Amino acid sequence: MTFESLPEGWRVWNEEPSGRAILVYRPDVFGSGDLPDECLPTIYLTNGSRNARPGSGQYATDEWHVVLFLEPEIEAVAETHESREAGAAGAVDVAERFVAGEIDYRDAYQVPREAYFARLDEFVGAEEGA
Repeated sequence: MTFESLPEGWRVWNEEPSGRAILVYRPDVFGSGDLPDECLPTIYLTNGSRNARPGSGQYATDEWHVVLFLEPEIEAVAETHESREAGAAGAVDVAERFVAGEIDYRDAYQVPREAYFARLDEFVGAEEGA
């Protein structure tokens, strides 16, 4: 397994051998109704194409992409790495920055969800209004 050093709260949801991986943050809290299920922070590590065309993600590329989704259509971080190993390290780095409150998730939203942000702040260590 590649993700032994994940920070507290992050879990491996799925990992394909030498392939893509999905990491999720606090599925115990988001799956319980405490926080909206659709807002489950999710990090994808994939070498699939990032083109917007339907089905394009099924085609492998030479690059590995790390994307932090806050909801299915809301990306907070998108990075590209040259290898799976570098991408996996990048995914752990994104998870660490998220937990430390270094990723401004408010910025990714066009329509603010203030009650949700205030509750999420309690888990990631950011100060309200950060």
